[in-house]
Amino acid sequence: MFDYDIVVVGGGPAGISAAINLAAKGKSAAICSNNYAESALYKAKRVDNYPGLPGISGAQLLDGMARQVQSFDVKTIRSQVLSVAEIGDGFYISAGSEVFSVKAVILATGVVQTAFYPGETQYLGRGVSYCATCDGMLYRGRKTAVIGLRNDAVEEANQLLEIGCEVVLIMPNDPPEGIKPGVEFLRGRKFAFSGDEVLRTLTVDDENIPVDGVFIVRASVAPDLLMPELSVKDGYIVVNEKMETNIAGVFAAGDCTGRPYQISKASGQGQVAAFSAASYIERK
Repeated sequence: MFDYDIVVVGGGPAGISAAINLAAKGKSAAICSNNYAESALYKAKRVDNYPGLPGISGAQLLDGMARQVQSFDVKTIRSQVLSVAEIGDGFYISAGSEVFSVKAVILATGVVQTAFYPGETQYLGRGVSYCATCDGMLYRGRKTAVIGLRNDAVEEANQLLEIGCEVVLIMPNDPPEGIKPGVEFLRGRKFAFSGDEVLRTLTVDDENIPVDGVFIVRASVAPDLLMPELSVKDGYIVVNEKMETNIAGVFAAGDCTGRPYQISKASGQGQVAAFSAASYIERK
């Protein structure tokens, strides 16, 4: 039994377009994304190249799209997707503290600029993780660190504490509210990872901290980190004219598929991805 037919990862024009068209075709759908008000488009004072709405602001455009999708039977999940894993004839999606199952996935993540820290990819899966819900129990009773580049990193740190980890939360600015007693807090901006077969040390600025595990909470996760098997070229998801990726049941639309970065292009690709995803699950 699946929680949804299709989940759309990303709440920008491509994702909203996909969700609206999925609902119109009678599919159970959810949008899973961060708050769209934090996006660059939302902050744009004027958008002049979207047909029929000259001079509209990014906030007005996205607010209108959000209202439209809310008029359909589409669930909105305000959590960052941390991983997508194939399971038999569907997929598991890990988002925040939730895990749910779907028949197909549409990636509409936008452009993700990810600069890895020294040693990060080397120790990925060997001490470095992006999901406390997925991997936290592996470090019960051990020393962990959370590198927080978003305020909801506090939730990750608190969750690790609750399952019995020793936790230090490291963020570039003052600590946000909600940190539970028992979570140590440090300020830091530069990070590096080192060890042997597994991670042993996190370097924060110039200080070395012995750790068993580190959880990185970024503003966004690159598509090939969500799904390591996904075909990516020059940072963009490789798709065909049907918005199909190299993984059956996974589709992509919008800026994550490459230039030009245009709202009309993203919206159109979202519609194509929705039609292709709907046809895919109907054939299964």
